[in-house]
Amino acid sequence: MFDVIIAGCGPTGAMLAAELRLHDVRVLVLEKEPEPVPFVRALGLHIRSIEVMAMRGLLDRFLERGKQYPVGGFFAAITRPAPEGLDSAHAYVLGIPQPIIDELLEEHALELGAQIRRGREVVGFAQDDEGVTVELADGERLRSRYLVGCDGGRSTVRKLLGVGFPGEPSRTETLLGEMEVGVPQEEVIAKVTEVRETNKRFGLGPFGEGIYRVVVPAEGVSDRAEPPTLEDFRRQLRAIAGTDFGVHSPRWLSRFGDATRSAEHYRVGRVLLAGDAAHIHPPTGGQGLNLGVQDAFNLGWKLAARIRGWAPDGLLDTYEAERHPVAEDVLNNTRAQMELLSTEPGPRAVRELLTELMQFDEVNRYLIEKITAIGIRYDFGEGPDLLGRRLRDIDLKQGRLYDRTHQGRGLLLDPTETLSVDGWSDRVDVIADPTAALDVPAALLRPDGHIAWIGENQQDLNDHLTRWFGKPAN
Repeated sequence: MFDVIIAGCGPTGAMLAAELRLHDVRVLVLEKEPEPVPFVRALGLHIRSIEVMAMRGLLDRFLERGKQYPVGGFFAAITRPAPEGLDSAHAYVLGIPQPIIDELLEEHALELGAQIRRGREVVGFAQDDEGVTVELADGERLRSRYLVGCDGGRSTVRKLLGVGFPGEPSRTETLLGEMEVGVPQEEVIAKVTEVRETNKRFGLGPFGEGIYRVVVPAEGVSDRAEPPTLEDFRRQLRAIAGTDFGVHSPRWLSRFGDATRSAEHYRVGRVLLAGDAAHIHPPTGGQGLNLGVQDAFNLGWKLAARIRGWAPDGLLDTYEAERHPVAEDVLNNTRAQMELLSTEPGPRAVRELLTELMQFDEVNRYLIEKITAIGIRYDFGEGPDLLGRRLRDIDLKQGRLYDRTHQGRGLLLDPTETLSVDGWSDRVDVIADPTAALDVPAALLRPDGHIAWIGENQQDLNDHLTRWFGKPAN
């Protein structure tokens, strides 16, 4: 009997497993693929995901395997440097291929005690008042208290759950792969620069060891179950660039569309959805993997609280209430970006206008905060602007704030040195630090770093501790 079975060991599933293990939840991750896939669909982490790694003590591992790049040029590939003073101690992009992200998060989950079984495909389940019976392709049946589908855009869990997935099918498709080229690098650079003047969905970039990452619009929308061939790439490269660059010896070939869909519900009883199982969208802006990791960061502590028995009524329902609007916003901004990538005259005119508007600092800042997810504000009711937002990594008298969040507990940051979490100390830590660079008297942080309360009154704090962390211990 497990507490939680997770279907899918991509970045969302691995992150969720680790978050649950921080609270001693018995976790089993089932992954249908026998080995990690080599496809590099995502290329890095945005600011909020970098902060998430810092909050769990993982950032050094990621920095060792990645490369830092300046923030900017995300929205529809419109080149604009970031405005000064972004609200983060980690205001950069971390370039790191998805297989390495997957590897590091899986390693983290295993270190914390999660079980991961590969080559095990979920094909059915049935839930009742006590738990979920999960059926595998080989006929084995497993029992858990909850099941979470982190099994991608074609999620078996979502389909079996009967949750609607409304949205739009793909209208365009893009070929993506890694291969060698047969012409000098300077020739590739010159041609790519020329083509991208009008076609932002085109690119060839060196990926190390003589390998290039090739992105080229497909001829039409096809059956994605059929992988593209090298000849498909050659044909489209010639059609768009006038040359196929002598591409050969592919490592892998894939395709993706611009379908945009969102699950009607993220939870039905004891079964939940996260990551691409809950939402799919075009990869413009590089938000997909980051969105899934942040889903897991929001869900993990809430599901653990339910299993450990201290969750207040309705806490688990806040997962959908908070994350569904975030996903809808990502879907809408990727819809807008796809329009701006069109080579048609109308969208090109709008793109030129938006390029001019982004010269205004506040417009540029707004779009960057949206893409990097540092502008998210959950609706916790009326209060100061900081309420519902995540708190940046700030200096403390001893170290930094995120160094105190590795265990996934709540945190009271109290510069007044007058407040207490007596009754909740098994779930919430206290930092009484008059030197903390905080613009409010005191703040209560949830395990995901979002500010749940601001004030200086003990009774008001107690009410909010009860709201987020349940009844005080006897």
